[in-house]
Amino acid sequence: MRVGFVLCVPVVGMLLAPPALAAESHLDRIAAAGAMRVCIWPDYYGISYRNPKTQQLSGIDIDMANALGAELGVRVSFVDSSFSHLIDDVTADRCDIAMFAIGVTPQRQKVLRFTTPHLASDIYGITTKTNRRIDSWSDIDRPGTVVAVAKGTLHEPVMREKLKFAQLLVLDTSFAREQEVRAGRADVFMTDYPYSQRFLASADWARLVSPPGTYHVTSYAYALKPGDDPWFARVERFVAEVKRDGRLREAARRHNLEAILAK
Repeated sequence: MRVGFVLCVPVVGMLLAPPALAAESHLDRIAAAGAMRVCIWPDYYGISYRNPKTQQLSGIDIDMANALGAELGVRVSFVDSSFSHLIDDVTADRCDIAMFAIGVTPQRQKVLRFTTPHLASDIYGITTKTNRRIDSWSDIDRPGTVVAVAKGTLHEPVMREKLKFAQLLVLDTSFAREQEVRAGRADVFMTDYPYSQRFLASADWARLVSPPGTYHVTSYAYALKPGDDPWFARVERFVAEVKRDGRLREAARRHNLEAILAK
């Protein structure tokens, strides 16, 4: 009786493919380049502000970005961004992290990953000293009042929801928002605590309008592209450390932001 057998010969085309390579972490890219790219909004007074005369950057998140870069042993490369370009800049990897006190909103949480908040601010109004329509916070949401906000900021969706009687004017830039109020075409523009300090310090035409109580407090944090767990964990560790060792509080004191440190 003849016993048959089958000779198994491997077929080159049938060989198992090697396992897929894991996606490179931003930590790897940062180490290889010797630089960390940080998105900032250079008009954010007290946070990430570029002095128009000296071109020097200052603010709490400039300090924190430099501290993170020092811990990683790399230089920090600042990339100009804005709230209207924030999502595109982060998700398209134009920067490794956005560090300019970014409000944690439901809309942004759908596409960005946020660290534990380090600041929290309510909403404030800025009007002119000569405006006769706005005397107090209760005068804002009235028929005939024009309320200006900058496109892409957290104030746009909040005021769109809150205002019942006033007209909402959405402008492309923060500067345009300020121009409309100063020119009298808008009565008030909405902002936060850090940005309002710029006007109290430098604009002799501006007057602060504060809510009588809590209006809409928003937590501020750093934003990263979703999916990179090692990089997110490293930044989270940094935030915890600067809170614990006092570096965050000291930076807040330097820039007059102690009032809005996150609990």
